[in-house]
Amino acid sequence: MEKRSRRPLVLATLLFFAPLIGAFLLYYGGFWRPAASTHHGDLISPARPLPSIALSDPDGNLLPSDFVQHRWSLVYVGDGNCDMRCRAALADMRRARELLGRDSVRVQSVFLVNADCCDRVVLRVADASLLIARIDAARAAPLVALFPAYADLPVAAAGRIYVVDPLGNLMMSYAPDAPSTGMYDDLKKLLNLSHIG
Repeated sequence: MEKRSRRPLVLATLLFFAPLIGAFLLYYGGFWRPAASTHHGDLISPARPLPSIALSDPDGNLLPSDFVQHRWSLVYVGDGNCDMRCRAALADMRRARELLGRDSVRVQSVFLVNADCCDRVVLRVADASLLIARIDAARAAPLVALFPAYADLPVAAAGRIYVVDPLGNLMMSYAPDAPSTGMYDDLKKLLNLSHIG
């Protein structure tokens, strides 16, 4: 009689542990692993806190030293004449923000200009709300030095779009050939998960 009463208990225990054992064997046995990541950009790890530096806008007015804080920032670094890659990057940044709908107020587009500033007509067409900051002054060097180099290109020639979180941490970048929808997908996830900015 005692053996019969144990059988349901043993079966219930096996039913409880079987999925756990199966998952353990699948994962650690190398039979199946979930995708390593779901982001489209290149993570900058560890994230790099950007220093608070008061840069000038194209008219020579000083911007607040925390201009890349309090909101998510999409940042492009380049020449003020804004070549074809620059125009495409600024358009991608604007489009990603627009696709966010009501969350678009949580994201700003920033153009860090290193020289030849600025073709205002082109930049106004690219994005009327674009924040422009000059980085050709010596005081901007500590900020620019934190942007990673890719393929041995200086940051202003790399053609990449960077993401800065609301705490001022440089955390991700997108290559010129990255799909433009990938930036929107990543931003949507970041904004959904974030309670800051």
